[in-house]
Amino acid sequence: MQFVPTNMLVAHSTNKRFSRYTELVRSLWPLGMSTTTTIYAYSLLLLRSGVTLARISSGGILYPQESESRDVRTLDGVWNFRLSPESDPLVGFREHWYNKELRQTGETIPMPVPASYNDITQDKAIRDHVGLVWYDRSFFVPDTWRQQGLRVWMRFGSVSYAAQVWVNGQLVMSHEIGHLPFQRDIASVLKYGSKNLVTVAVDNTLLETSIPQGQLSETYTDNGTQITQSYTFDFFNYAGIHRHVHLYTTPQVYIDDISVRTSITGNTGVIEYNVSYNGYDQSYSSPLCFVDLLDREGKFVARDITTLAGRIELDSPRLWWPYLMDSEPGYLYTLQVRLASPQLGTKDVYRLPVGIRTVKWNNTSLLINGRPLYLRGFGKHEDSDIRGKGLDYSLVAKDYNLIKWIGANSFRTSHYPYAEEIMDFADRQGIVVINECPSVDTVGFSSILLQKHKDSLSELIRRDKNRPSVIMWSIANEARTHLPAAGPYFKSIVEHVKSLDQSRPVTIVTARGSNEDKAAQYVDIIGFNRYNGWYNNPGRTNTIVNNLIDEVQNWHRNFNKPIIIMEYGADTMPGLHLVRNVTSVTNSYYQNTPLSNQIDIVYPR
Repeated sequence: MQFVPTNMLVAHSTNKRFSRYTELVRSLWPLGMSTTTTIYAYSLLLLRSGVTLARISSGGILYPQESESRDVRTLDGVWNFRLSPESDPLVGFREHWYNKELRQTGETIPMPVPASYNDITQDKAIRDHVGLVWYDRSFFVPDTWRQQGLRVWMRFGSVSYAAQVWVNGQLVMSHEIGHLPFQRDIASVLKYGSKNLVTVAVDNTLLETSIPQGQLSETYTDNGTQITQSYTFDFFNYAGIHRHVHLYTTPQVYIDDISVRTSITGNTGVIEYNVSYNGYDQSYSSPLCFVDLLDREGKFVARDITTLAGRIELDSPRLWWPYLMDSEPGYLYTLQVRLASPQLGTKDVYRLPVGIRTVKWNNTSLLINGRPLYLRGFGKHEDSDIRGKGLDYSLVAKDYNLIKWIGANSFRTSHYPYAEEIMDFADRQGIVVINECPSVDTVGFSSILLQKHKDSLSELIRRDKNRPSVIMWSIANEARTHLPAAGPYFKSIVEHVKSLDQSRPVTIVTARGSNEDKAAQYVDIIGFNRYNGWYNNPGRTNTIVNNLIDEVQNWHRNFNKPIIIMEYGADTMPGLHLVRNVTSVTNSYYQNTPLSNQIDIVYPR
């Protein structure tokens, strides 16, 4: 493996490698911006250019797990942290901060990982920082890993929004698009049996060509010009290392990816699988896959021996059902895959949870295992006090208990992919998921944005393709789908998703009306958000029922497809109870009426 040094990352570089970024800067920032902003623009674009310098693994992204052939460690904990000065954002690259401990470059503070950095301190400069921040920590790896000739992978569950990663001063990974995992085999740069250093540069800047989008501007303050960021989505742009950082091993010959597809014919359940591997010496005969299917208790059910692809059939299988549709929802088998060869014996073992179920749809219904599925659920967020978007198992468990307590069976990952650990809960508990990519309020449908949008969906589908809980891919939330350019743009997006997965329907969540939307014609199921009595006619609760009924009928009449009301309701001030002014839209009592009126429509009694 060859790594490229990063000393070319210098402001105002004349290197032809970055000439196209100069043009991109000019296209993204209006003329007349200050030198500070121009240098800043270079910093974030050069950071993201590292994707071409140190590629992440382009194969599978199986979740790290211990097995007979794999070891897993976590680098979670307290890291060292500092901001990159807004006036000199490239100083870390120029002074090679990644070659030494971060504390040697200036003052650092302790920063928990996983967590957003924004709310950990009382420092407004950290909360509202736009641009680069730096993390580092040390870690050890045993010399036995080297002696055994193991691959050693470093995997980030999510870094928002863009990141470059160095290990012992060597650039090993770059990644753009938050909420999704990335990894790389770093064995060749490790110091076995001694201390290693990992350094991460994180950029939270959102541009017109990022997913989601944002804009930069200059604000004149009492302390001079400050770069500020704006965006049209209605949630805070939390940033940092948001999910687990894993260090794990595989053999040199390892299982790279597993894909499963399930079907049901009569009383027979079918699991079709495909296994890919890497690192095999072609001088040996092709490896074999020994595939065992285990039930929930770990008991043997079936076996298949194949080269890489195979099929297992079960008579009267336990099906994966959503919560409240079966007495034992979320039933999971385990697909145990052993990669072996006559010369080398067993090389790698991986165990994948598998739920046997089908998803089908027609012009009026969504069906799971042949039965109509009525979705009752929520659009959620990962945000919480202090930790921001950092993974928190206690809150995850509480959320799922609340979902089941209230009688819901589903949620939508509004408006970005949720942590894999959250998705694991859904698989195990039978909660259905509409899986959404991080495209929010999309506008300015450029070719660069189109490719980023496709990349986000490719990574999402690669990550979650095997999950029985995922029944639908959502390609955007409240995009400007009334614009003429939205039609061909989203047609291309839908075609891309279909090229990767035809087993699930594709939806888009629009805020536009059925007569002006240019994207709905291309998706399988139409979702729309409507806040009658809140955004539309605020305070007028008598405008809710008939308008909503008419709109649902118009959508179906125009497109003859299933319709999902993705969002409705009203915001209020928690704890504000104005008994004598129940029509005040900030009153907690007011919220009851829009919700109850719409629930009477969407939830049949």
